[in-house]
Amino acid sequence: MKRILLAVFGILALAFATLTPAFAQSKGVVYYLVPTLLDEFQTGSVTALELFLKQAGYEFKSLNADNKTDAQQSQMNDVIALKPAAIILAAVDFNALKPSIEAARAAGIPVVEFDRQITSTPSDFTSVAGTVEIGHVAADQAEKLLKAKNGSVKGKVLQVLGDPGDPYTLDIQKGFEEKMKAFPDVKIISLPAMQWEASNAGTIVADQMLANPDIDLIFSHAAHLSVAAVASLEAAGKKPGDVMLMSSNGAPVGLDLIRKGWLNVEVEQPLYAQAAAVAMFMDKVVKKQEIKPGEYDVIGLKSTVTKEAWGPNIKIPGAAITKENVDNPAFWGNQKPPTDAIKPVE
Repeated sequence: MKRILLAVFGILALAFATLTPAFAQSKGVVYYLVPTLLDEFQTGSVTALELFLKQAGYEFKSLNADNKTDAQQSQMNDVIALKPAAIILAAVDFNALKPSIEAARAAGIPVVEFDRQITSTPSDFTSVAGTVEIGHVAADQAEKLLKAKNGSVKGKVLQVLGDPGDPYTLDIQKGFEEKMKAFPDVKIISLPAMQWEASNAGTIVADQMLANPDIDLIFSHAAHLSVAAVASLEAAGKKPGDVMLMSSNGAPVGLDLIRKGWLNVEVEQPLYAQAAAVAMFMDKVVKKQEIKPGEYDVIGLKSTVTKEAWGPNIKIPGAAITKENVDNPAFWGNQKPPTDAIKPVE
């Protein structure tokens, strides 16, 4: 009996010895303040950040502001009092959150901007898609679609923006329109879907199809806006292919619309890579070490870190998704996260 007990205790001791390093590896809690969970990019960002940050040794917690600026400001105050290892912020309002960012950093808590770049005050790290470049890719695709339909690059484009207070949509608009200037025979009608509400996008499409029945192409700045656009087109008696459609974030609903024949192109916002970059650099952020400018491989995407007035900034490229490559598992809309663990930058 004594030998059995000793053997049992030995096994338990070995088990605890095996487990202890795993617990010891926790480098602290990181809070993610997500603006809303109304669309698949935002819900996907929570899942991806949790996956990659846990791989990097951090505990992860998230708070949802439901698109309310005052709620997010209150959340920031609450989290600062908890003194976490770091705060990741995707701001509801990038101007209104400036004092909260400054308060966190004054308290010694590093702040990482995710997806929504804030340039009015310094942060410790910013991970964003190349949003102007997404606009460029969308313009290239629009050029091809209009030429295929009309024989040359001409026609009418309805551009459905997101909320005008979000630099993400403003940058995409900038990139799209600056490249489309080369084609004076293309008329672009640009209208914002306030608060990124799909119902607002649906109303815009319904109204504009009445006012401009000759619209060739609808370009929405998020896939969930395209879902509402399709609903409005169906209500108007349209079928897949009657009006060309593009979106620009790569959500699962966008990929489904490609498969159903409604959507011609989805320009992906590289969600997995944006989240992986945060985890890759988190050790340096928490330890307040220098993040050097240069080229970095972020889960296979060549990404660029630059030193900006607001701090180190990584920009990650997107790609065009069409019916030919829609099933590629690398696109986050297919919901197959990378299986290889990320490696922290040394």
